[in-house]
Amino acid sequence: MFRFFKRKPEATPAAADPADAVTASPAPDIALPNWRDRLRGSLLGRQVSALLSSHPRLDDDLLDQLETSLLSADVGVKATSEVLDDLRRRMQAREFGDVPALFKHLRRQLVTMLRPIEQALEIRDGVKPYVLLVVGVNGAGKTTTIGKLAKWMKREGLDVMLAAGDTFRAAAVEQLKTWGDRNHVPVIAQRDGADSASVIFDAIAAAKSRNADVLIADTAGRLHTQAGLMDELAKVKRVMGKLDPSAPHETLLVIDGNTGQNALNQARQFHQAVGLTGLVVTKLDGTAKGGVVFALAREIGVPIRFIGVGEGILDLRVFDAEEFVDGLLPEPGNHA
Repeated sequence: MFRFFKRKPEATPAAADPADAVTASPAPDIALPNWRDRLRGSLLGRQVSALLSSHPRLDDDLLDQLETSLLSADVGVKATSEVLDDLRRRMQAREFGDVPALFKHLRRQLVTMLRPIEQALEIRDGVKPYVLLVVGVNGAGKTTTIGKLAKWMKREGLDVMLAAGDTFRAAAVEQLKTWGDRNHVPVIAQRDGADSASVIFDAIAAAKSRNADVLIADTAGRLHTQAGLMDELAKVKRVMGKLDPSAPHETLLVIDGNTGQNALNQARQFHQAVGLTGLVVTKLDGTAKGGVVFALAREIGVPIRFIGVGEGILDLRVFDAEEFVDGLLPEPGNHA
């Protein structure tokens, strides 16, 4: 089994055979950018840093300001209420000696909230091709995410193919072919305007004939409110099932991390239409709010497989709850 996940030593289950699980990692000659540093310009981190510096007292005003910070960073009403209720109860019970102690507990709360969605993307042995269907709205970064995924999987020795199922957006097929050329990965495509389900059907057949390990299928961007286009995705899944009843084996929704609470609506509608198994949250570098990840965890519950923290090919990173919170909300004392 190929496990596309960086596990912590204490969380790794004993395996009967070390070959049963492979940890995704870059080649030793490539230095990965520190993606936690990319997150430290976030709105939430800046606001919490300001609170630590300007509000030395444990009181209701501190919690009110923290609530405002969480909501403005797109953490969401439900997740924010859950966090604040716990902090208020503990503060009233005098469990915190000072403001930094409260924020240390806040960090632990946020990590705990994200743990259930920190799950591996597993490419099972004996499933060839392992089909990933990638969906999302226009501009979320689907095609770029596919190119980055193909790069990582190729580096791990997997035989990867791509399906150009976005047949409507101008130059979408050419964009995917460019990624295929960069990664030395074949791309199955048809003419512009071709039926997306037909393209992906042909791609699965081709991947089977070539004994490929993985097929990543692109789809046209569509608004989650467009019922007809959402029905088309359901058709794509039905057509896949004619060649492989178990396909797609992973259905990934790519979400722009800057879309705020609208990301929840996207996730709900796509989940209803095609049954999501994973999320990729992109564009979290720079000054992105980042809090939508907690809202997704609290209200959707679909695993977040990866986050995007930049334009580079290595800037798609495996989601890690503790590292994400550490980047978004540095330890008290390290918030300068």
